[in-house]
Amino acid sequence: MEKKGIADLVPMKKLYDGGTIPAIGMGTFGSDHYTPSQVAEAVRGGIRAGYRLFDCAACYGNEDQLGQVFEEAIQEGIVKREELFITTKVWNDMHGKGDVLLSCAKSLRDLRLDYVDLFFVHWPFPNYHAPFCDGGSRNPDSRPFSVEEFMGTWRQCERLVDMGLVRYIGMSNMTIPKLEAVLPLCQIRPAAIEMELHPCFQQPELFDYCVSRGIQPIGYCPMGSPSRPERDKAEGDCSDMEMPEVVKIAEAHRIHPALVCLKWAAQRGQIPIPFSVKEPQYTGNLKCVTEDPLTEEEMEQMKKADRNNRLIKGQVFLWEGARGWEDLWDMDGTITK
Repeated sequence: MEKKGIADLVPMKKLYDGGTIPAIGMGTFGSDHYTPSQVAEAVRGGIRAGYRLFDCAACYGNEDQLGQVFEEAIQEGIVKREELFITTKVWNDMHGKGDVLLSCAKSLRDLRLDYVDLFFVHWPFPNYHAPFCDGGSRNPDSRPFSVEEFMGTWRQCERLVDMGLVRYIGMSNMTIPKLEAVLPLCQIRPAAIEMELHPCFQQPELFDYCVSRGIQPIGYCPMGSPSRPERDKAEGDCSDMEMPEVVKIAEAHRIHPALVCLKWAAQRGQIPIPFSVKEPQYTGNLKCVTEDPLTEEEMEQMKKADRNNRLIKGQVFLWEGARGWEDLWDMDGTITK
């Protein structure tokens, strides 16, 4: 009997139409700390290690290097294209009429693919910030969320599906009030919603809202992203891997606290997308969801550990007149104008 590799052991999650997506993926955002070539080498190693889901984005500035890795891996027979699940995203400066198609076309060209498996609207408004900006940067053209503007962008995403350029479309960094406003207007529903999810910030209401509607949550910053950009660090932010609950469970399983975060995420039902450039780490991240699961009691302990501590506050997207980063997230239950 042929021995299964890690790629065959990774659980699969079902999307709304019965299609499948791996229960863990590899992020490709270098967090302003790693070069495109370093990220590409990590992806090259990740494919060999057994990763099949890769979370890309136009604004990460490395899709051309990643495309070379994907192309070579397919040509060398390491993986088949249909075994890969590649996501990418339209950046905030490409929401205008016709721009989404241009963004997708560039990503396809850079990634050297005929189609993308899942195409996200990266943020729900066209508020642009330059790469590597600091937390105090503001764009004078930024504006609040508009249902009409967002649906104009979403209609273009739906057209990409009709054209066969993408298999699924999704949203990212949404809130329940925004979803309540746009979901009834969608001709093609989102297959997934990408959101910040980690033990310190579990977003139970948004998570349950998505799951109850057949929308797959994908969690970024699954371990709290200690290497996130400096603009996204604030005094008082918690450290997931230092939480007493996480440390205690890690000691019981004799594993690193980071792996507890990933096991919890996969067992809870979200898809974590950790990123590492170090081979032992990214291999361990993948393997951990295939063995030694957390107990029901440990999962309950993790649930109670939620600190409601958002790390990626998004303040660089604020518009003139906004009171603070909280306005991006509709904290009072209505869309902030």
